[in-house]
Amino acid sequence: MDYFSGIVDLPWWGYGIVVLVLTHISIAAVTIFLHRHQAHRALDLSPGISHFFRLWLWLTTGMITKEWVAIHRKHHAKCEKEGDPHSPHVHSLKKVFWEGAELYRKESKNPETLERYGHLTPEDWIEKNIYSKHSAKGVALMLVINILIFGPIGLTMWAIQMLWIPVMAAGVINGIGHYWGYRNYETPDKSSNILPWGIIIGGEELHNNHHAYPTSAKLSNAWYEFDIGWMYICILETLGLANVKHIPSVLVLNEQKTICDEKTVVALIEHRYYFIHELRHAMDSDSHHRFTLDLLQEIQSVWEDKNAKIEDLAAKLETWCKKVTSLQVASLDAFAQRLRMSVLK
Repeated sequence: MDYFSGIVDLPWWGYGIVVLVLTHISIAAVTIFLHRHQAHRALDLSPGISHFFRLWLWLTTGMITKEWVAIHRKHHAKCEKEGDPHSPHVHSLKKVFWEGAELYRKESKNPETLERYGHLTPEDWIEKNIYSKHSAKGVALMLVINILIFGPIGLTMWAIQMLWIPVMAAGVINGIGHYWGYRNYETPDKSSNILPWGIIIGGEELHNNHHAYPTSAKLSNAWYEFDIGWMYICILETLGLANVKHIPSVLVLNEQKTICDEKTVVALIEHRYYFIHELRHAMDSDSHHRFTLDLLQEIQSVWEDKNAKIEDLAAKLETWCKKVTSLQVASLDAFAQRLRMSVLK
């Protein structure tokens, strides 16, 4: 072994593969542990897997679980509004993309954010005395490990590891994911799906899907979409190392149903952003009729009325469908018929 070489000697492409694997583990830790498990409680993880992700994030990012979770929950609570820690529509796309990590650090120093949104995160001895107290020492230790194993090139590998999450998660997802892409759901924010194949950023590319169903452990919804993070979760669950708590119920059409009932209301409430998306599409597809936002506001009032009985909401929804049908617009009539037949499987 040469004096300046590390324990492992690889061809140039071998170091590239190692970096891709290491950064991908970091991405998996962020999306599975921090995002889906900690922030949204969409799944439970075994203590061993959970602690592995905590250790890995300490070594490769220096991020503190409570801070990340609190900032992300605040993002959902105030999405695209004043107070959103990293919306490109509040701070500008340029700032979020290039300075997303700085926005994160700034918000992490806000005690009100941590107190209000950081509940139910790890508070054990190792979190208090090592991971949170000495967050910078983990990345320093990773630098030493990289150089010992790979030699001087380990410094370059370490630098890529340190940049990967700030660029991909803070820059691409928080920035581009609220600025550019396609939308399956008419969520009240500007979230978008960057790509239908969530591989590079662990499935987080499907960001509009996530904002439509924030408590879902699965981010892919359309048949052509792929969420590699969900694939890993399924493997962990098969091995008994994870337990999925929630994914959206499947929406199906019951052709025997001809009027809105309680099952229709339940389907509408769970998949409300899908139905709003489809309604807007039905409105836009016919250029020869007039319509106002009344149709949207009236159907939205079904799930916004928290005190109404479900049977009253069903009657209200059926009245809405009759009103839509009376407009004699083919696309809207078809929408009303699909809505009446909709149930959860």
